[in-house]
Amino acid sequence: MEDSTTKEKILKNVRNALIAKEENPFSDIDFKKSVLHDFADDPAIVFVNKLQENGGNFVYCENEMDFTEKIKLLLKDKNWDNIFSLDEKLISLLRTAGISVKQSEEDFNNQIAGITRCEFLIARFGSVMVSSALASGRKMFVFPEIHIVFATMSQIVNELKDAFKAMKKKYPSKLPSQITVISGPSRTADIEKTLVMGAHGPKELVVFVIDDL
Repeated sequence: MEDSTTKEKILKNVRNALIAKEENPFSDIDFKKSVLHDFADDPAIVFVNKLQENGGNFVYCENEMDFTEKIKLLLKDKNWDNIFSLDEKLISLLRTAGISVKQSEEDFNNQIAGITRCEFLIARFGSVMVSSALASGRKMFVFPEIHIVFATMSQIVNELKDAFKAMKKKYPSKLPSQITVISGPSRTADIEKTLVMGAHGPKELVVFVIDDL
């Protein structure tokens, strides 16, 4: 009986391939070897360059005091009266420096800029890894128009696999229910092939990195 549908023909070919196995014609290839080239620069420099290529902004800070001073400059430049956060450690740091921080549910829907911490910074892609285990929860990574990230140099890893390896070490008993990798501001070109920023999340991503090494 002839195969009546394209699906049946494909399944027949798959079955035959599984039954009649052939030797690997590429036996000299090392499949465990990375296909990615080594970094020519320090991972921190690679991260900055990739982040900026993705449309994100990078701000280097010598220490926490320098960080709060630069946050003040950002608020002044943007003409913001305050910043929103759900992270108690960040709230304490910012308020100690005299920065107005909103954190109530009533203020959440009206926020423009929200600040969070992150899990890791991935140099290869200039990406920020966040998770639901952070004090900011889930909604702070997608709701604010401008997402500000507080990070340290020691959180920079080379590859995505390094970040996941570090996550397993950080959360040995159970990984967070949500792990997200952010690569620049939210964007889409699905509508008439026109690039739209902030389509599914923040229009702007600013990463402040403190030198803790």
